Amino acid sequence: MDEPKSLDSLFKEKIFRIPDYQRGYAWQKSQLEHFWEDLINLSGDRSHYTGVLTLKEVGDKEISDSDDEYWLVDDHSYKIYHIVDGQQRLTTFVVFLQAFIDFVRQMDGNVGKPDKEIYITANLNLEMVTDKYLFKTKPTGIHFRTYKFGYMVDNPSYEYLRYKIFNEDGAGSIEETFYTLNLRNAKHYFHEQIKELYAEGGLAGLQKIYKKLTKRFLFNEYVIRDDFDVFVAFETMNNRGKKLSDLELLKNRLIYLTTLYADDELKSDDRRGLRDAINSAWKEVYYQLGRNDKRPLNDDDFLKAHWIMHFKYSKKRGNDYIRFLLDEQFSPQKVHKRIPCEVVLESTEEHRPDSEDDDENENDETEKNTIVETTLRASLQPTEIKKYVDSLKESAVHWFNSHYPYLATELSKPEQDALDRLNRVGMGYFRPLVMSFLKNNKSPTERVEFLNCVERFSFIVFRICQAMRSYRSSEFYNAAREFNQFNQCQLKLEKIKEKLNAGISRYMHNDGTLNSKYFYNYLHDRFKNGSRNGFYGWHGLHYFLYEYEVSLSPNKKVSWEDFMRTPKDKVSIEHVFPQTPTKDWEASFSSVDKKDYHLYSGSIGNLLLLSMSINSSLSNGSFEDKKKPKRNDAGEKISKGYSDGSHSEIEVSQCDDWNPENIEERGLRLLGFMERRWNFKFRSKEIKKKLLFLSIEEEIVTGSDIDTS
Repeated sequence: MDEPKSLDSLFKEKIFRIPDYQRGYAWQKSQLEHFWEDLINLSGDRSHYTGVLTLKEVGDKEISDSDDEYWLVDDHSYKIYHIVDGQQRLTTFVVFLQAFIDFVRQMDGNVGKPDKEIYITANLNLEMVTDKYLFKTKPTGIHFRTYKFGYMVDNPSYEYLRYKIFNEDGAGSIEETFYTLNLRNAKHYFHEQIKELYAEGGLAGLQKIYKKLTKRFLFNEYVIRDDFDVFVAFETMNNRGKKLSDLELLKNRLIYLTTLYADDELKSDDRRGLRDAINSAWKEVYYQLGRNDKRPLNDDDFLKAHWIMHFKYSKKRGNDYIRFLLDEQFSPQKVHKRIPCEVVLESTEEHRPDSEDDDENENDETEKNTIVETTLRASLQPTEIKKYVDSLKESAVHWFNSHYPYLATELSKPEQDALDRLNRVGMGYFRPLVMSFLKNNKSPTERVEFLNCVERFSFIVFRICQAMRSYRSSEFYNAAREFNQFNQCQLKLEKIKEKLNAGISRYMHNDGTLNSKYFYNYLHDRFKNGSRNGFYGWHGLHYFLYEYEVSLSPNKKVSWEDFMRTPKDKVSIEHVFPQTPTKDWEASFSSVDKKDYHLYSGSIGNLLLLSMSINSSLSNGSFEDKKKPKRNDAGEKISKGYSDGSHSEIEVSQCDDWNPENIEERGLRLLGFMERRWNFKFRSKEIKKKLLFLSIEEEIVTGSDIDTS
């Protein structure tokens, strides 16, 4: 390995390409801050050692005369290199440099000038900078840019880097992903830092930072000679502060495997086709994971869910799935390992129409016309890799749709609503099954039926009956795989519904009514111990009150996103009868001992979904004050009252008074809604009254249900 080289030296007669097995740009704010701090804090004539840049030279024979790079390689002694390690740092360098150039172009006196007339120093203009580090322009024939650093054409970030970062004209529509968002953020981050640097130090500050970056950021350059070593090296390398995800490692592994097959097992055109299929699958996966660029989906969550759906489910914790994929299913050993394979070949037989033995040999036709031979083949066939990556590609859209149904244009409104409800109640371990169902069942009606069954199971089992989060998880993980393996969708739907109903039946009596002891004991603890806030501490409360609000009118006054926020002036849950009531409430609650106030305050009938937070001065006020909007001395409304709030608030505002009877009556009405909405029955009205906890027993229930004697 030679002495460390500066970027000024590294970019001489080199074209850098990020190969297809590499991930996109993964650096985010913390890595950008480290890069900037290293640059800005570099003092005096000191140098900064940036790390090893590992490259693989691309042979001249691999470059077609139709490639954009050909004219530089053919006429100007340039060499093309694939970046095996160091692409995050080099990408950051060129994005920083483009942000630097863009800023200098917009400085006073530079706007509208060509780059060759904009000077950074007396002897260095912007045209010289772009020519050295960013791109060369073909001087003859059709003029076009050849970038000195960039992605391979089939990488989803290829066009984004050209048109959105390097500002090339003629973009058209550009596909964006999680990785392109990182590129955009990096350019914006450096623009802001350069802007502040210029404000403090003027042009001299810019000159100094440019010199530091190009002259004193040093790399050790290492060139790999053996093709096969490239993929092995990549798996063992991590870029600064940003470890490769399992999905990124797997892509590299699969492309590596395509290089291991013998030519008689994978012909050259099929090898290219398989590699293209891998790239196409990952392009789609990364597009789907990053479609919502404000809240991108996690790589490894998707990979694990697909593993469950496609291969198997293991109860082992941690990264068992990636060990299976890399060490078992897609290991190099499975390509090297040869297994016997019987091949039936047709044989030729001389036609003898006058043979005396025709009759007796009539039954031996199969044996005479076929030969069974044994050959050896790789344990892992290329078709298995193709089937797997095709499944990944197809599944990615359903994974995205399961998270963001209202961004899914291919789903019907009832499907979107059903998925939205399931996300709100908590999809939990059902997400692989949901992805499998959406992938394999194309009937909107059956999809909605399935999603509603899962939502009902989740609310009854986990929100009401407080089952452990892993309750029957293995069964439904395995169902995701089973459903993915068969095409008999209707039959499988019925089987899944049977599993869901069987899971609920554990919490039911033989007559089909709910065994309420689980809900009762859970609430008992919240009324009796700790903060003693009752239903207010129930983790199903937000979902339940929101569903009740939606049931009152199709005209929504509250969005779920606002409801789940807690800052001032956002939706909240109100105690109509306050937790710390003023004297204004004493007359209405004269029949209640003050030590039991918390039972009425925390009972479900007293909790109200608000469209906007009530002003703190009203939070403990009288019921009459809460019903009316509050106005200032000028008569201007400064906060809402129940009467012009959510549908739930308006319903409560119809009461003349708010007292223990109102709380009980509304509580029973809400529990009645719970029965209808999730299609179950409490055993009796007396049990529902006990669940309101307007009085409390000392002990929890240990029998089969709440004692109604």
